Amino acid sequence: MFTNEDIEDALTVLRNGGIILYPTDTIWGVGCDATNPDAVEKIFRLKQRADSKAMLMLVGSEGQLQSYVSTIPEVAWQLIDAAVNPLTIIYDHPRNIAPALLASDGSAGFRITGEKFSSTLCRRLRHPLVSTSANISGKAALCLRVINVMSQVISDSRQARQEWEGRSLEAEVTALERLAAMRGDLAGGLRPDG
Repeated sequence: MFTNEDIEDALTVLRNGGIILYPTDTIWGVGCDATNPDAVEKIFRLKQRADSKAMLMLVGSEGQLQSYVSTIPEVAWQLIDAAVNPLTIIYDHPRNIAPALLASDGSAGFRITGEKFSSTLCRRLRHPLVSTSANISGKAALCLRVINVMSQVISDSRQARQEWEGRSLEAEVTALERLAAMRGDLAGGLRPDG
């Protein structure tokens, strides 16, 4: 279970162009506001991923999906209604997302998340979230190296804001550990010495 404080903390990071580690309906994902090109670029750099390799986006509801995809084929609605497992669908020419999230043909993948934390976060942010596995491209998911790199990115991007926010990197790592404990997905915690 997550708290409203967890959501508010994540929203603060997202609204300030930061990236987060968060639970989704399939993986622990690295994410950001999908409408913020600078935040999306941070994830590409963090993952050491080629710009040509698009990332999918999560939305919190069918209505939110319609805000970013103008033409949703009837077959897509049928698949969404019939899906038992998480389903990502590629849509042609979505609008109002960071250009780097578009494939070379102008398409992008969206999934309506069924996981409560990510769904709440999408709805409260009122934008889609980038969702990509917590790993360096081509490496095993959720490795401590990524967590260390992420901690450095968070530290670098927040250093100027720490004073007025009253938060430190230590508080952020603690919040991530609390989320991990809620899901029980991470043995040994997030700290390299943990």
